[in-house]
Amino acid sequence: MNLDSQTIQDLQTHLETNLPHSLDMLRQMVEINSFTANAAGVDRLGQLTAELFARLGFTAVTIPAANPLYGNHLVLTRHGRTAQKVGFISHLDTVFPPDEERRNNFHWRSEGDRIYGPGTVDIKGGTIVIYMMMAALQAILPDVFNNVTWTILLNACEETGCEDFGELCLRELAGVRGGLIFEGGQMRQDRFKIVVARKGMAIFRVQVAGKASHAGSAHRRGANAIVQMADVIQRIHGLTDYGRDLTFNVGTIAGGTVINRVPHYASTTIEMRAFTPEVYESGVAAMLALNDFSTVSSADGRYACYVNVEVLRRTPPWSRNEATDALLAVWQQAAADLGYTVLPEERGGLSDGNHIWRSLPVIDGLGPSGGNSHCSERSEDGSKEQEYCLASSFVPKALLNVAGVVRLVKG
Repeated sequence: MNLDSQTIQDLQTHLETNLPHSLDMLRQMVEINSFTANAAGVDRLGQLTAELFARLGFTAVTIPAANPLYGNHLVLTRHGRTAQKVGFISHLDTVFPPDEERRNNFHWRSEGDRIYGPGTVDIKGGTIVIYMMMAALQAILPDVFNNVTWTILLNACEETGCEDFGELCLRELAGVRGGLIFEGGQMRQDRFKIVVARKGMAIFRVQVAGKASHAGSAHRRGANAIVQMADVIQRIHGLTDYGRDLTFNVGTIAGGTVINRVPHYASTTIEMRAFTPEVYESGVAAMLALNDFSTVSSADGRYACYVNVEVLRRTPPWSRNEATDALLAVWQQAAADLGYTVLPEERGGLSDGNHIWRSLPVIDGLGPSGGNSHCSERSEDGSKEQEYCLASSFVPKALLNVAGVVRLVKG
């Protein structure tokens, strides 16, 4: 089903009229620090979100995250009169600790079309787009709103990659026509990008065992673990292959204790990302092949350093697939009805889509347009700027998503 011109106009008018209220709700969300480890703040945001959607008839259930240090996942549901079911996915947490927000004077700040603040685009703005959609459907297309069961799931700890939320999604979204994820998405004029694939990630810990000795009187007896780690890191760095979209990032490094001791231990953590399962597995294999690697020995020849590689986490890629492409096609048809264009995007960062795409159709990037996700610093020369969303993107994004949802449930 496509929307007639009068319905499109009525939806747009409703969205534009209520945009100041929607942005004020976003301001209230942004003013709550919801850093992942700030469980109380995450839960305060969850309560505010539940109260907002209760006005539309949604009931709220909180589910404790598997990690007791984190807050509660939030499930919002409004039951419909038919078997039609659509799922929306967002998250409550951000990456900014309270002291970082204070140190960098990072708060709600509106300058022209840009609204700066923690979570404005990643992903509190996305939650507001969902609210705008539901309110517009209730007002303009009440039959659609009342017939469909709407389920909104908000992750308490998405930024840490918690996998228990993926399991929750699969339970709650069984039988949905689509799983719609509201991470920020690019929009330029009438051209929109929708995410249809994301890189997978693997995290490794690499440890080097060397041999300690006195740096002055027994230097030749020591096998320097840091020197060995330096060689290992160069080899890992060399595994990056941009032609295959395979990247390795040396994220942290530690080693040694005091300056007058040949260090006996060093460690580093590595992040790997890849789009396809084949490239992903080849990258994992290349890392594991470094086990027992050794190029540094003590000068007296009695001890050789050795390397141990451990896989700490595996999140496989969300690959392009028929179910996602079919869902994308619905949004492309809806965009055409509005005079818009929708293009597919394959994105390097993870989202909850990585955990659920094999079981249900998923698209992502349905939230507002913006930039500088995960950035809180600001410099006078403009080389550093804080996270922001574009106020002008909320109405077009909500309108496109309403048109897409209507086509989905009516088609």
